[in-house]
Amino acid sequence: MNNIEKTIEITELYDYYKELLTEKQKHYFELYFFEDLTFQEIGEEAGVSRAAIHDSISKTVNTLEDIETKLKLKVKADFIKDKIGEYKQAKIDVNTLISSIEGEF
Repeated sequence: MNNIEKTIEITELYDYYKELLTEKQKHYFELYFFEDLTFQEIGEEAGVSRAAIHDSISKTVNTLEDIETKLKLKVKADFIKDKIGEYKQAKIDVNTLISSIEGEF
């Protein structure tokens, strides 16, 4: 997985699980991933070191990945989206769609 794919994956996890993070975690995450600020810039704004911001964002990313490992909401949603896409392309009928979704979860 390249850096762009990894960033997309992480920001998608953030969309699913952001309400489980602290306000500080959300703030730093959004500044880094959505506002494109550097660790140094965020640290200056927050009055902490660049290393502290790096550690905080790394821990937040690990937290998001750990939550997904346990809950698998994104995996399940992606699976359902794929099945609906197959249904829309008439590759499967609705009963098969429902059965495959129920069988997976």
